[in-house]
Amino acid sequence: MAQKRSSIYVEGFAHRNPVPAACRIGNLVYSGGIHGLDPETGKTAEGMERQCELMFAHVRAIAAAAGATPDDIVKMTLWMKDRSQRDLVNPHWEALFPDPNNRPTRHALKADLENGMLIQCDFIAILDD
Repeated sequence: MAQKRSSIYVEGFAHRNPVPAACRIGNLVYSGGIHGLDPETGKTAEGMERQCELMFAHVRAIAAAAGATPDDIVKMTLWMKDRSQRDLVNPHWEALFPDPNNRPTRHALKADLENGMLIQCDFIAILDD
């Protein structure tokens, strides 16, 4: 019997299009695109540092809404306007995944992001059965 798909929504983060923040089916969670959306203004925050701060906070909240923790994340993909700014990403990465022996993989790609976005990510998480 096929497992039912569950759409995951979180307060303070929403897509402009009619798509959820993430989707869970069984023990798999796939997020949609997550960026530095400021929940107070509803707009992308200014500056790479603030966008990273908000993006990683949204990752944590979206994972939690799906029943996951950062320990369940196995892969994260970043899309960056300027990949040379990875040094601004790394402190947030290390705060979310402090144990160097227990981090997911990460792939950073250059992207032509719009609407003031300097960085965007998605993640895949696998939950315990």
